[in-house]
Amino acid sequence: MPLLNFRDPASADPRGERIRPGILFRSAQPDPVADAATVRELYTHGIRVIVDLRSPDERGDDDWAAAEEAGITVVRAPIVPDDTDAIAGPGIASLRTSADLGRFYADLAASAPTAVADAVRAAAGPGAALLHCAAGKDRTGLLVALLLELAGVSDDKIADDYVRTATALPEILAALATRHRIALNDGAVGDEGDGVAGRPAVPAPLLQAPREAIEVFLETMRARHGSAEAFLLGCGVEAAAIDGFRAKAAAEAVAEVVLPATAAAARRPALSVTAAPQPVFSATSSPSRPAGEPHS
Repeated sequence: MPLLNFRDPASADPRGERIRPGILFRSAQPDPVADAATVRELYTHGIRVIVDLRSPDERGDDDWAAAEEAGITVVRAPIVPDDTDAIAGPGIASLRTSADLGRFYADLAASAPTAVADAVRAAAGPGAALLHCAAGKDRTGLLVALLLELAGVSDDKIADDYVRTATALPEILAALATRHRIALNDGAVGDEGDGVAGRPAVPAPLLQAPREAIEVFLETMRARHGSAEAFLLGCGVEAAAIDGFRAKAAAEAVAEVVLPATAAAARRPALSVTAAPQPVFSATSSPSRPAGEPHS
């Protein structure tokens, strides 16, 4: 099925003043796994690399198998809290307000420097990149916010992109509950639930996409580190990768990318819009191109 919460964050900057459409995408996890329709969606948007921010416990071995068989690179960069229980850990259990959630994002990013660096390097590479976690809201949201800030997008527009997840949350929460065989507060978005057995009491901010959360994240990150660039350099991201992402974001045109016509791809005619695989995708003909918690 199509990816939930799938979008191009550049739509928050519609005139492309700071980031060009078609280089960066975000979504929730594949549900239940990537199929031919999912891979076709990726190819249509020119996505060459997928950055999976989930922990090993959240991932399934076959989640992106179809994409990898079709020649798309999957980078696994797990961003997990210091307390690794995504639902019951004390760091999450203490969340009460949207501002708490924003500060939690800052702590979470700082606790996983290697994963953050791997994700940024992948986003800076050739072609379009898809970043996702479970819901495509928290870990994905903080990573996308860092990249947009790096490109010079204003906080208002970064927040505009973040809050768009709210419209997809009912579907996302239902999918998460089914996949993990739990009832998330009886499925009531914004309700803290009763915490009875089998029904984890998820803090309300985690079941929402409050504008204040991403604003506080950006403010906290700058207060602690100075800027997204300084934070990412501290995580081990090379200056060349930062410069590369900025250049990629600012580029007005991108050369055509030729996808490898692998035997696996040739055996999957459903991946193409027509009966046979079409290996060449142009950035000018589609929003981007292809190669290479559970937080809600």
